Amino acid sequence: MPTVSVKRDLLFQALGKSYTDEEFDELCFEFGLELDEITSEKEIISKEKGGEKAEGASEIILYKIDVPANRYDLLCLEGLVRGLQVFKERIRAPRYKKITPPNGEIQKLTITEETTQVRPYAVAAVLRNITLDKDRYDSLIDLQEKLHQNICRKRSLVAIGTHDLDTISGPFTYTAKPPSEIKFKPLNQDKEYNASEIMDLYRTDSHLRHYLHIIENEPLYPVIYDSNGVVLSMPPIINGDHTKISLNTRNVFIECTATDLTKAKIVLDILVTMFSEYCQKPFTVEAAEVTYPNGKSYNFPELAYRREKIKPEILNKKIGISETPSNLAKLLTRMCLKSHVIANGNNIEVEIPPTRADIIHACDIIEDAAIAYGYNNIQMTIPKTYTIANQLPLNKLTELLRQDLAAAGFTEVLTFSLCSQEDIANKLGVDISTTKAVHIANPKTAEFQVARTTLLPGLLKTIAANRKMPLPLKLFEISDIVVKDSTIDVGTRNHRHLCAVYYNKNPGFEIIHGLLDRVMQLLDIPPSKEKGYYIKATEDPAFFPGRCAEIFAKGQIIGKLGVLHPDVVTQFELTMPCSALEITIEPFV
Repeated sequence: MPTVSVKRDLLFQALGKSYTDEEFDELCFEFGLELDEITSEKEIISKEKGGEKAEGASEIILYKIDVPANRYDLLCLEGLVRGLQVFKERIRAPRYKKITPPNGEIQKLTITEETTQVRPYAVAAVLRNITLDKDRYDSLIDLQEKLHQNICRKRSLVAIGTHDLDTISGPFTYTAKPPSEIKFKPLNQDKEYNASEIMDLYRTDSHLRHYLHIIENEPLYPVIYDSNGVVLSMPPIINGDHTKISLNTRNVFIECTATDLTKAKIVLDILVTMFSEYCQKPFTVEAAEVTYPNGKSYNFPELAYRREKIKPEILNKKIGISETPSNLAKLLTRMCLKSHVIANGNNIEVEIPPTRADIIHACDIIEDAAIAYGYNNIQMTIPKTYTIANQLPLNKLTELLRQDLAAAGFTEVLTFSLCSQEDIANKLGVDISTTKAVHIANPKTAEFQVARTTLLPGLLKTIAANRKMPLPLKLFEISDIVVKDSTIDVGTRNHRHLCAVYYNKNPGFEIIHGLLDRVMQLLDIPPSKEKGYYIKATEDPAFFPGRCAEIFAKGQIIGKLGVLHPDVVTQFELTMPCSALEITIEPFV
């Protein structure tokens, strides 16, 4: 869920009412949100970088509010306040209007054929006679970033550009050119660069480097020019410095380039509806005309209202309440879904505003009615079903084995499902390409690059962190590992593994072997080659030569046990010998 940070005093001023922290927490819950944290900029910096770095930072109280991922209209202070005010019935939901300029000279954006292979779509609009201050400006920039990270999928689907319209002149052209032919001064830079140099410039930038891969391997880069050849932006990377907006900006030109036209329309609608509040004519947006390579022209933003019908009895049945149609219509109106009863009470007509792109199906309308009614106000009833819940057999077996392994003197640990590539490959003496590991596309840290393919590294790292504890250390874990599997629709498969290690001054192979015998005894598997289990010598780079065996049961190899190779022990910063056992328990379910 996205988290929106808002200044408490500014929020209360906009709401026209002050709340205690507990009261506002309750209000958020009623509205389907969660007040996640009450903090300040100084406190955040102090936690992340230490008290010294926090000196001089703002002590203004911030509310961090968790917002549902599909509620794009609540990702900024403006939308949050508007939603809460309508919910508390202090104001009516505003009506958003698309207008044309009084002089009839609509801003035009022409898309050329060259963009087809890079980012083929674009939409645009104008916020005319807008008044910005520092807080409004910050909120606008923050909303753009929230949308980029959310619906825009880190700019891969949509990239937003906002420009001071008074510094440029239309009509505008959206085209694509070779990097060497694009030259402009990027935002907040002091000199011009060509597109290739810009890519190199931002390769080490902590923020923008994450977006370079979207176009860097393309022969042509997308770019937007005005009628005088001034570069507005090179989407999805950076805007031009010439058009940057400031607190003095009165007219804002907004363009969204995209690989998904539907998402672009939604993003533009959200941006203009949130900030048209500050225009001279509130909640009005000046349309822009966009002409596509096929010659067809469209006016954006769409700001489309649509109507849906839902039967009151369905609403009541699905939520588990008994309200009149008129009361249900009032509940929906409080959620910015203007509703009224039609057909003599047999239907409710619901108007979906352009801010509510999350309303796709009747169930979305029902959910909003339930939120407005109050989840805590819904009478609890016993479901009219005859099914009996039961634990999954694999989980039941896991729980039983956990108890018996603990009774055998081993201590259970719970380690991370993600680990580094080194943990499952280099440190165990194998190549990463042979592990079928699932890689994280954008790991935030080197410690969490892949999903684990074995439980062993987690246990060894746990021992390394507890070397000062009395010997012997006997640990076990029963959890899932993840491997690639092209036969599954998601491309991966989970396997439930049992892993145990014994760490002492001597290897203790007999301890681990005894634990295997005990596990098989519990599973009612006799030591037999025909209908039971047996071990067979094998070689594995993670184990000492001649001290490793494969475990066979149910006609298949279920795992390995042995004494770990000294190099593996050293790689995990251990100083004493160690024996290990790892098997899959799924064949025994």
